[in-house]
Amino acid sequence: MSTTLIATFQAKPGHRDEVRALIDAFAEVVREEPGNVLFEPSTRVDDDHSFVVYEQYLDQAAFDAHVASPAGGPFNEALLPHIEGDGSVLEFLTLTSAPLHEGE
Repeated sequence: MSTTLIATFQAKPGHRDEVRALIDAFAEVVREEPGNVLFEPSTRVDDDHSFVVYEQYLDQAAFDAHVASPAGGPFNEALLPHIEGDGSVLEFLTLTSAPLHEGE
C-alpha cells in the first residue's frame, strides 16, 4: 500500500523566494528517489507564503528511505530559518480509491 501525505509550512514574511528555491531544488532530488511516486510543491491561492507539498511513495519502506536520505537533513537545516515554527506539519492520508499508478 502506498504512503501518501501532505506537508505544510509557512514561509516567514519576506522569505517566500528563498523557500521556493529550496523546495524546488529538493523536489528534483526527491523525484529521483526510488519509490517516490509524486512530490508536488504548491502554494495556497490565497497565501503565497503558505506551502503545501503533496507526496506519495510506493510504500512505507520507500517513505522511510526518503526520510533517511542524505539530502533530507541539509534541506531541513536550510529551510528552518525561513519558515514559521519548528518545521513542516505532516498529515498522512489514506487513498479511498484505486491508485493512479500501476503497481501500487
